[in-house]
Amino acid sequence: MILAISLLIAGLLLLVKGADWLVDGASVLAKKHRISDLAIGLTIVAFGTSAPELVVNSVASFGNYPDIVFGNVIGSNNFNLFIILGIAGLITPLSVQSSSVWKEIPFSFMAVLILLFLANNFSSNTLPILSSLDGIILLVFFGVFLYYVFTQLKSEPNPATETQKNYSNLKIWGLILAGLAGLVIGGKLVVDNAVEMAQALGVSEKIIGLTIVAAGTSLPELATSVVASMKKNNDIAIGNIIGSNIFNIFLILGVSSLINPLDYSVAFNTDLYILGAGTLFLFLAMFTGKRKRLDRWEASILLLVYVGYTVYLISGEI
Repeated sequence: MILAISLLIAGLLLLVKGADWLVDGASVLAKKHRISDLAIGLTIVAFGTSAPELVVNSVASFGNYPDIVFGNVIGSNNFNLFIILGIAGLITPLSVQSSSVWKEIPFSFMAVLILLFLANNFSSNTLPILSSLDGIILLVFFGVFLYYVFTQLKSEPNPATETQKNYSNLKIWGLILAGLAGLVIGGKLVVDNAVEMAQALGVSEKIIGLTIVAAGTSLPELATSVVASMKKNNDIAIGNIIGSNIFNIFLILGVSSLINPLDYSVAFNTDLYILGAGTLFLFLAMFTGKRKRLDRWEASILLLVYVGYTVYLISGEI
């Protein structure tokens, strides 16, 4: 048991460091090709902070652990929304751009509704499952989101060649490859040892996925948004979370269900309802208090809701 916990922690550290190396190397490579900061943030950083979820879910899907797959994505999204935005919003009130209020937050809410509809098979009498066809549908929506992102970037000027890390091509590709290796090895360690812990403790894979695995794979988002909030870079702090939540549902579950169709436990519906309600709360928070801003008292509500949610999860296992 102690070995499993140690290896799980080692896996999580590898995931975080791997994502850091991948983002660092890819960002410098993008800068060398004069790609804008906004493009880097919405694509490379968003993908990099979601990379741990992608790797963990790919491994779990290959191993046919659907509860780990769904628990990781839904749990990570709830952790992102309630804990990370809650902490960032307590550090400093987060101002939000109009495009995020009217487009990105509603798109994130739509992602929850689409997943709820596809996984439960409301349109047919078949058992709840996220099939390969559902995976293709999710990836099509991901393509629509990417198209929206790139249309937003057309008006962005090319960055000046100001301060940037002066890495050699060898170091850039070394970082990218080391990052990918860290993600793959870390993902394998996390999944294998999370399942072993669940079996040893008699706790369901669903709970392990929703809590330990989800929190662990959300560490890159936590670090990114908290640092951005401390530097008063609100766009990165909130954009990273909304973007990651969209990536997690459309890209990661899309890829996971293409690897292996995933049996869906309707017990996850409650967690999806909470995610949907939290996203709706974030949208409404833009119109209470100071407009287009997540105030500290609203961030406190997000944190308190997550505490209650965690207590609910644990009490269900006792």
